[in-house]
Amino acid sequence: MGFFRRVIMKNLSISGFSEKPNIIIANYVILTFYGYFSIGLTLAVLPIFIHQQLGFNTVIAGAVISLQYVTTFIMRAYAGNIVDKKGPKPAVIASMICFLLTGVLLIAAFLTVDTPLLSLAILTVSRLMTGCAEGMVGASPVNWAMLRMGEQHTATAISYNGIANYSSMAIGAPLGVWMSSSLGNWSIGGLTILMGMVGLWSALRKPALKAEQDEPRKPFFKVLKSVSPYGTGLALAGIGFGTLSTFITLYYAYNKWDQAAICITAFSLLFVVGRLLFAGAIHKYGGTKVAIVSMIVESLGLLVLCMATDSDVAVFGAALAGLGFSLVFPALGVEAVSKVSTANKGAALGAYGLFIDISLGITGPLVGFVAKVFGMAYIFPFSMAMVIIGLFVCAVLNFEKEKKNNTLLTQ
Repeated sequence: MGFFRRVIMKNLSISGFSEKPNIIIANYVILTFYGYFSIGLTLAVLPIFIHQQLGFNTVIAGAVISLQYVTTFIMRAYAGNIVDKKGPKPAVIASMICFLLTGVLLIAAFLTVDTPLLSLAILTVSRLMTGCAEGMVGASPVNWAMLRMGEQHTATAISYNGIANYSSMAIGAPLGVWMSSSLGNWSIGGLTILMGMVGLWSALRKPALKAEQDEPRKPFFKVLKSVSPYGTGLALAGIGFGTLSTFITLYYAYNKWDQAAICITAFSLLFVVGRLLFAGAIHKYGGTKVAIVSMIVESLGLLVLCMATDSDVAVFGAALAGLGFSLVFPALGVEAVSKVSTANKGAALGAYGLFIDISLGITGPLVGFVAKVFGMAYIFPFSMAMVIIGLFVCAVLNFEKEKKNNTLLTQ
């Protein structure tokens, strides 16, 4: 909290801010914090609301939660093109307006709880709207920071963006649970509206920046093809996070444990710690090597969750998984973005981000199916297996990279 309090104070300063690169980058990625804080508020509330209060099964609950990533997937490409053509500012403004509208829809859904089908329908629209917001804000603050500071700060911008992302969820998830029980679900919608307004105000105050277009731009699907090997590894690693964020409350209820939101907080806090302490390893050892080690740690965390006999052990497993997952996105992202020219960086980050959206989008119904057919106890063994497959994908990518480097050295 102290770090982001300092960042917010800098962001609110009328007189400007320090020219230190880290502070400048943080001043842009704070926009990600505003957006993902709104997403975090509902993470531990909506699955229980849909399953227990509205009375729908785990497959429907998982599918509705994951609907967000359908529109996120669609909007990533659109946002990437906007960023490359017009700059990040229009994309971020559109995102914050969508978050504001999401809050309105959430209030409507919670107020119609006595009509389950109507409430579920409104929630479905709200998840699609949230996906639009996430798709537009996802890589836009990173691009904004890169345009301001230069491509040499790509790894820092991606890492800080992830810190903003997961620290916001670490705060938002337990806060959402507390607000739900103490103030009522409607208050979550109200705070979402407020965060959308703050984010919109912040984006409007920042200078519009746009990349120089000296180099030709590639069609989006060619850029997507370039980054897809790295995106595949990211998608498989993301299933572990998707399982935890979507099903941890139901998993806790299955085991008759309390305080499920603490798992999301533990995951997110260790995610932030990993980014702060070990982000420099990407430049030192290379993205693919860091991703391999990260996925090993994430797999061990999921293994602990599989074997947990009480909630304390589960929290430890979630924290370990968060530490492992923390560097996967920037490690593979740096490798992916290096494959395209400056004129295509926005599209590349958008295309790369699609893979985490695909991962989180399929996790809900897929893991919901595993839970329904095999039982809730099998959701973390399944997600661990997916992460291990992602580890082997990264091992192949690292082998090919070293083989290419060795060939260049011998020429």
